[in-house]
Amino acid sequence: MTFLQEQSSILLTQEEMRKLIFAAQHGDVIARKKMIEGNTRLVWSIVQRFTNRGADLEDLFQIGCIGLMKSVDKFDLSYEVKFSTYAVPMIIGEIQRFLRDDGMVKVSRSIRELNFRMRAATEEFTRDHERHPTLEELSKLMDVSVDDLVLASDALRDPASLHEQLFEGEGDTLTLMDQLKDDRSEKPFDHIPLKDLLSKLDKREQTIIYMRYYMDCTQSDIANRLGISQVQVSRLEKKILIQLKEWFTPVYADSKGTML
Repeated sequence: MTFLQEQSSILLTQEEMRKLIFAAQHGDVIARKKMIEGNTRLVWSIVQRFTNRGADLEDLFQIGCIGLMKSVDKFDLSYEVKFSTYAVPMIIGEIQRFLRDDGMVKVSRSIRELNFRMRAATEEFTRDHERHPTLEELSKLMDVSVDDLVLASDALRDPASLHEQLFEGEGDTLTLMDQLKDDRSEKPFDHIPLKDLLSKLDKREQTIIYMRYYMDCTQSDIANRLGISQVQVSRLEKKILIQLKEWFTPVYADSKGTML
């Protein structure tokens, strides 16, 4: 029996939960722990709704438990409602926020925070001047370079599909891929060094990267495929990404003339 199965076997009545919530909200650590453990089945049932989002279910379970803990802390006992009625939206919201902030393209917290500051500064400037600010005006207002503002602005945009239709007329369609092609090659991305760098990885490492980022598999899926634990997959993935970054940086610098 797994840890999740063991915890989800603990069932609490509504009366027991109200007593535990009252105690937890008054500093009883043991009551809070028992309340969390008694509702992991609820969290796990919600996590199942997100199985096709490409995220590791165990990660989502941990995030869902954070939503559960917030529910315990904020639940108003003066209302005669079931705890689950209040907790479910809290848990779903926490998971959705995680999925939104932890999208396909990983962005550092500093860039994300700068993007939020840009939005706030833009709204304030627009309100005061009745027009949108230029990048130069935002740069002076926020004391941030224009290059950093451009980076923060672009970083949180949703990635575009190479097969997205840009134009359609008389049966012909134009995609982003079509615009990237030229007369010299039918493979516009052959020059990207990442393909060569991936070939330097061993077979298991290549399999992890392929399944994780091309097949959109979870770490648990990969662990089952390779016959290792999910923790091992997580450690290997981090190690591989660090290695690829070390290899890629000088290659990119050589091609561009400047470091990332």
